[in-house]
Amino acid sequence: MKRSRATGLASRYGAPVAVGVLLLGLWQWAVTAYAVPSYLIPSPTLVARTLVNDWTLLSRSLVFTLEITLAALAAAVILGVAMAFVFVQNRVIEASLFPYAVLLQVTPIVAIAPLIIIWVNDTRIALVICATIVALFPVVSNTTLGLRSIDAGLADLFRLYGASRWQTLVRLRVPSALPYFFAGLRISAGLALIGAVVAEFVAGTGGTVSGLAYQILLSGLQLNVPRLFAALFLIALTGIVLSTLTAWTARLALRHWHESEIKDD
Repeated sequence: MKRSRATGLASRYGAPVAVGVLLLGLWQWAVTAYAVPSYLIPSPTLVARTLVNDWTLLSRSLVFTLEITLAALAAAVILGVAMAFVFVQNRVIEASLFPYAVLLQVTPIVAIAPLIIIWVNDTRIALVICATIVALFPVVSNTTLGLRSIDAGLADLFRLYGASRWQTLVRLRVPSALPYFFAGLRISAGLALIGAVVAEFVAGTGGTVSGLAYQILLSGLQLNVPRLFAALFLIALTGIVLSTLTAWTARLALRHWHESEIKDD
């Protein structure tokens, strides 16, 4: 049992790390062998040195982008779950409002971000609003689907015992919706980061505290490609961490009762 568990952990975490090390090695070899200029493609070692040398600047930008991302994700969860609760109570309300949630999803954020930035005086709040719009739909759609995907036999049992609508919601619909909610949360975490970065590109924020997107813009203008790659690396690493944390949260919440996680134990 312990050996199979150790093998599973090794395959889950060791294989991606091995592939990453292999790709970095090939990247380093290709840049060195073909003498590629650093202003075109820097080597991984140069990117690592840039991360160390410019860490003070990049870490402030990372904190700024992370604050926008987490605030947008929290807002998307609160608004999305509240909307899903409303939708599941009344089909007419869902049919009336759900198309507008879809409209927010399909509207390019780069098209509406300038308007939001003009309308909202505070740039930070404007960026949070833009990122929230991008991250909202997966929470709404997945949670609504989960709240409606209840076992018909259990629903009849609740009605037979005279359960109120609130009791049915809390004791039947919410537990049934949790796997769907966490699936939407994992998608929204990545979309919140994308929304924050795209919104900052549009806003062109600067000053003493600015995000990673601004560092990418500035580095491109200055042809400081190693710093540009370093900022890209931090964005990618942030996305991986957010995805891992949401997956871990889902596993922690579902591992003792839902079959999707019990199978892994």
